Amino acid sequence: MKYMSSEEIRSSFLEFFRKKDHKILPSASLVPNDPQLLFTVAGMVPFKPVFWGKVEPVYPRVATCQKCLRTVDIENVGKTPRHHTFFEMLGNFSFGDYFKKEAIQWAWEYVTQILGIPEDRLWVSVYEEDEESYSIWKDVVGVPEYKIVRMGKEDNFWGPAGPTGPCGPDSEIFYDTGVTDECPDPSSCSPACDCGRFLEIWNLVFTELYKDDKGEYHPLPRKNIDTGAGLERIAAVMQGKTDNFATDLFAPIMEKISSITGVVYGGENDVAMRVIADHSRAIAFVIGEGVFPSNEGRGYVLRRLIRRAQRYGYLLGMRKPFVHEIVASVVEKMGGIYPELVERKKLILDVTKAEEERFLRTLERGSEYFEKIASEGFIKGDEVFKLYDTFGFPVDLTLEMAKERGIEVDMEGFEKLMKMQRERARKARGEREFAESREIYVSLSDTMRTQFTGYEKLEDEGKVEYLLHEDLLVDELVEGERGELFFRSTPFYPEKGGQVADTGRIMTDTGEALVHDVRSVGENLITHVVEITRGKISKGQTARLRVDECRRRAIMRNHTATHLLHAALRKVLGEHVKQAGSLVAPDRLRFDFTHHKPLNREELVEVENMVNLKILEDIPVVMEEKGVEEALQDDVIALFEEKYGDVVRVVKIGNFSAELCGGTHVERTGQIGLFKIVSESSISSGVRRIEALTGLSVLNLLRDDEELLRSLSEILEVRREEVIGRVEKIISENRELLRKLKQLEGKTMNLEIDEAVSKAQEFDGVKMAWVVFEGKDAQLLRNASDTLLSKLGKGVGVVFNRNEGSVSFVVRVSKELVDMLHAGKIAAELAKILGGGGGGRPDFAQAGGKKPEKIPEAVNHLERMIRSLKKG
Repeated sequence: MKYMSSEEIRSSFLEFFRKKDHKILPSASLVPNDPQLLFTVAGMVPFKPVFWGKVEPVYPRVATCQKCLRTVDIENVGKTPRHHTFFEMLGNFSFGDYFKKEAIQWAWEYVTQILGIPEDRLWVSVYEEDEESYSIWKDVVGVPEYKIVRMGKEDNFWGPAGPTGPCGPDSEIFYDTGVTDECPDPSSCSPACDCGRFLEIWNLVFTELYKDDKGEYHPLPRKNIDTGAGLERIAAVMQGKTDNFATDLFAPIMEKISSITGVVYGGENDVAMRVIADHSRAIAFVIGEGVFPSNEGRGYVLRRLIRRAQRYGYLLGMRKPFVHEIVASVVEKMGGIYPELVERKKLILDVTKAEEERFLRTLERGSEYFEKIASEGFIKGDEVFKLYDTFGFPVDLTLEMAKERGIEVDMEGFEKLMKMQRERARKARGEREFAESREIYVSLSDTMRTQFTGYEKLEDEGKVEYLLHEDLLVDELVEGERGELFFRSTPFYPEKGGQVADTGRIMTDTGEALVHDVRSVGENLITHVVEITRGKISKGQTARLRVDECRRRAIMRNHTATHLLHAALRKVLGEHVKQAGSLVAPDRLRFDFTHHKPLNREELVEVENMVNLKILEDIPVVMEEKGVEEALQDDVIALFEEKYGDVVRVVKIGNFSAELCGGTHVERTGQIGLFKIVSESSISSGVRRIEALTGLSVLNLLRDDEELLRSLSEILEVRREEVIGRVEKIISENRELLRKLKQLEGKTMNLEIDEAVSKAQEFDGVKMAWVVFEGKDAQLLRNASDTLLSKLGKGVGVVFNRNEGSVSFVVRVSKELVDMLHAGKIAAELAKILGGGGGGRPDFAQAGGKKPEKIPEAVNHLERMIRSLKKG
């Protein structure tokens, strides 16, 4: 068995299956277009719709080397030589073409003939009920029966990759490492033993079943093959290693860790080095996909990876950001295979370093407090909460560190405190009470559903099905009352997806209501929150539902503009930009997005121009309903946080933008009128916010700005084009005047200091002088104390600064006297008299108080202290 590098293994695998008529595809994104998954966890994930039978395959046979990320057993990473978060999965796939026989034969051929692994080192396992696979291994391939191990569902049944989806029995190929040190019974050891002797190198999944949301299995329309061979494990076998971290995939990364930390691999620090190496690979690829650290979803996973790596570096003595340097070695090692790493190297390193700098302060403070409470042998819920709330220490890190020490953690107590905090926050925000779980809503959802008709029209007619008043069903609402109305169809859009609710009026023959709010209740019901402004509205009446058209059209302009803005940001800044939140209101729009630094002026102008050009092109806005899988295959943008049904609405703006969206939009971009960005800011780590205006709101902004410029022109008595020059001149003149004022103030203070020195008292060769100023800043006060002491010579000087209702002061003691008189202790004594506190060094101290009228008393006390010539 000859040595093969990871590059040779990767290319030989793909070339082998190319010769077997497979289409070789590049790795799909690590961030899947799949609302069930945060990351691509297996090679088959990009092909889930094909496996489900919802999308026809373009190629019947495919082979890939897929980037994957799993964090389900992240706590084991580093503790073993084989666990990883990021890994590469070699795989060959058949979509209704070949099945078990060919998959098994080709896998054996590649392993024994291409890799050259001796057959006597190979074993296989099959699902205990899969007789077909057992027969193929025994009768076709010729594997001895004693080397074919039948195993249960827990070991030899794969999937689905998520709560539902394709799955089926599998068969695995194992490499016998021959290491039996940990085996309790080496004579009967087999792949069924968990001693670690047998290493799984290839999993052949026979995807023939589908698991639904009820946990039931159904035959798939066609039988498929999904295989996965971990590149890291095969590299270890082909390079004669029992440790994946000793292979060429990790060698330059481990060397970089050693050079930075001074720690050598192969000793007591191996766990820390493995964690740092593994997580650095994951960090590079995740940021390269446009994910940024945050407190939820994919961003939280990334944040956890960076912080775990940094924490293990901290254990190795690292007290400054270093993970970004390890990540750089990952880019260097993997960039030839995955060029996107090289293209986005600066972004990857900048984001990593910024997160490190943020966490390092937290880690230092939190670790100190953790060590203090861990010594008690049990961590109480309020201590976990303090670590989280006061020190910003992640809860999962507290749990991990406690587990390492065998210490129990009171998570129940922590959760109670978190619940109380959330409740306080909710009340502080004044959030409205609106619980979809209210029994009345559940009851109504069982009896009716509301169809939204507002895509096509802004006015509709319907029967009043139910009325709600103070949580009770009623037959009518009368003038002055507030309540809720329910219809089987409505043109009123309920608040969701960032778009605010419609307002308007509902009218019957006997009354009229003002619609204040519209809300979704569950998935199928819409309620109208109304106030009866005339007469009464009764159950069973026919009503006219009229949306405020002017307001809705303004909302539509802003919603379509957010889609244009999103697309423009991705084109200007890069495809790492992802929507992180939005608000679509009639008067403005707000768009939150992932990006690691502020946009400069040139970038903002480019984005703004791009959006306005698309508005001027008057592009048709096309809305189509499609099956969710079909839509996702069309490369539309979907939000992971959103829940999508089987049928979704795709909003397309030419070839510029395509997103899944249930909101309301203009028919053509020209109807937006004009788009203007009014602010760009940061709302959290790695998330930026743009606020903008469209249509008449832009016109109003321009008018306001025009009026402001006109007013400035009149006040400054210059033409409009001369306003900036005139303001600059005034600012320059003002700065010069302030400079001269400071000079004059300094001269005046020097005169007062000279007078104080001339009146200085002397006790046994020690001089004492003091001076009182009014309303000076802290820097002037310190400068004045320097001047006072230098002119006084051997002695004690005090500079008081009196403000309204308070006093601050500086005490200076010459170096010859610090053994007898301590400035910090003098300041503390005087501060007590002045109603405050303070202190400092033996030669310099600052303090303050709230009783400036007691300055003479403080001075007298100082005189007594000097007379005594006692320290402090």
